Amino acid sequence: MKFFALFIHRPVATILISVAITLCGILGFRLLPVAPLPQVDFPVIMVSASLPGASPETMASSVATPLERSLGRIAGVNEMTSSSSLGSTRIILEFKFDRDINGAARDVQAAINAAQSLLPSGMPSRPTYRKANPSDAPIMILTLTSNTYSQGELYDFASTQLAQTIAQIDGVGDVDVGGSSLPAVRVGLNPQALFNQGVSLDDVRSAIDNANVRKPQGAIENDTHRWQVQTNDELKTAAEYQPIIIHYNNGAAVRLGDVASITDSVQDVRNAGMTNAKPAILLMIRKLPEANIIQTVDSIRAKLPELQTLVPAAIDLQIAQDRSPTIRASLEEVEQTLIISVALVILVVFVFLRSGRATLIPAVAVPVSLIGTFAAMYLCGFSLNNLSLMALTIATGFVVDDAIVVLENIARHLEAGMKPLQAALQGTREVGFTVLSMSLSLVAVFLPLLLMGGLPGRLLREFAVTLSVAIGISLLVSLTLTPMMCGWMLKSSAPREQSRKRGFGRVLVALQQSYGTSLKWVLRHTRLVGVVLLGTIALNIWLYISIPKTFFPEQDTGVLMGGIQADQSISFQAMRGKLQDFMKIIRDDPAVNNVTGFTGGSRVNSGMMFITLKPRDERRETAQQVIDRLRVALSKRTRCESVSDGGAGHPRWRTAGQRQLSIHITVRRSGCAARVGTEDP
Repeated sequence: MKFFALFIHRPVATILISVAITLCGILGFRLLPVAPLPQVDFPVIMVSASLPGASPETMASSVATPLERSLGRIAGVNEMTSSSSLGSTRIILEFKFDRDINGAARDVQAAINAAQSLLPSGMPSRPTYRKANPSDAPIMILTLTSNTYSQGELYDFASTQLAQTIAQIDGVGDVDVGGSSLPAVRVGLNPQALFNQGVSLDDVRSAIDNANVRKPQGAIENDTHRWQVQTNDELKTAAEYQPIIIHYNNGAAVRLGDVASITDSVQDVRNAGMTNAKPAILLMIRKLPEANIIQTVDSIRAKLPELQTLVPAAIDLQIAQDRSPTIRASLEEVEQTLIISVALVILVVFVFLRSGRATLIPAVAVPVSLIGTFAAMYLCGFSLNNLSLMALTIATGFVVDDAIVVLENIARHLEAGMKPLQAALQGTREVGFTVLSMSLSLVAVFLPLLLMGGLPGRLLREFAVTLSVAIGISLLVSLTLTPMMCGWMLKSSAPREQSRKRGFGRVLVALQQSYGTSLKWVLRHTRLVGVVLLGTIALNIWLYISIPKTFFPEQDTGVLMGGIQADQSISFQAMRGKLQDFMKIIRDDPAVNNVTGFTGGSRVNSGMMFITLKPRDERRETAQQVIDRLRVALSKRTRCESVSDGGAGHPRWRTAGQRQLSIHITVRRSGCAARVGTEDP
């Protein structure tokens, strides 16, 4: 009782505490990152290694095996799978869910370092690793196209200037550049010409190395000064490689141009990017884990005019995909729902209490409880996402319950003629334990979510903690701020029976009489009510079994991501043609705004596509209906391809990380086949 009296008799201190909670919540709200889903470190790490030209068997024996032996010693590994293709190896490590992903990443790096001495010396770079994250998709994709610049020049410009400038923007994490590679001089040897001139491959290699010396030519000095000659013998263009003498045949010089085709090209010709049927360079921008996705995208857009000044006039810089509009719309919708919920709750309270002063009390208590939750969310490292905002929306009903219970009991004592401060103290003391038990029981309901393991537990933990914190703050506010406001704002009033004879009071009396009549009927027909109860339980069980189940409800974000996986025997040229065919079919769909894709790199038999649909108000179909229509269109693309449902394990189209459409290309001697299907994660 002294606890309640402390806050009731000291209104200034109680108000200051409530203001402090509100200000901390406002500050936390401004600092909270924004994301579509909670940040979850999925316990999977992918290790990649490359050795250009090596066969899959060589990659498996000389690269994958030493790495597997070293990685297999890491604690907490549940499963390790590896796949080797022409020139590349990929190892996927799946850890236990209670394993810290950052600690696992350090162990993986140590294992790679330990295996380095056992790997082939001809590898162009050390093996790399990457953490898998459900929210690690690019937040924005920029494309560079030009009718005059080559793909290598565009890639050089994008990787050396644009990517570094964008990476300096607040909130930006990685900036991956794809669609080509750095400029290089390519030497294509003619085996017949080499044989006729009696030239070996070692002769060619040593001649190129000797003619391409990357060191200063010397120095010039006198008695007082010394000058370093900065020029060197590094060759930069194909024309400079043509006259290199590689051999003498019967006294005649054999030049490199006599036995090879020399062109200005790129380091990796098996790499292609496209946007709407035009060759393009892709800049895929990812955010930092703690960054606000909306603020990051806004910062990038604000930087675009400056980036345009860096780009030559002949290069077109465009935004191919932006994830922020759908995230903005989704979060704004949830925020509006939250505001409407609070407003409706206050309106209902006013209708039934029919007192402006009494309504003001829950109108203050509810926002204080919800806003104060933002501070706890920030301290817990949470973000503003669909799940946390949904938790606050659900908490609105629980929060107002606490305030109403205390307010109603205090109002009852006021009607009995008790003074306001005495009524506030007595009423709070009577229902204090009841409010406490109500709050604890509600928190106990969500306790299983906190203890749930696996990926669902990690995602729903933020939902459960946010809801529990809101209930806890509501408990504190209902036992401190609410009785203080009742004691100082409410006045002794006449019994409610007099007010019920006027206006809306008659409606309440009628509802109460109807309830009494129905309750008497139920008590006289207990067997029938029992049968109805059992029938209702059986119906609920049947509905639970019949209703489709999914981890997340399907959302139309307007963004599709698709992967293409072909047989390892397919050539890069054929794979690029397949990608172009698929992109043309998708681009011709009336609901598609643009499509961007790339193929090649370390895995020439795979490709990726990013599809942006038109805004929802400009198309009648949902994203899933668009996927179904694309499946039909893909099934008719050529006469040498057949279509069947299925394809589990293949790359897939996906909307909001949920519904997926897989495309699998299998090349056979008698022709080719494409497999298209849908699957849920």
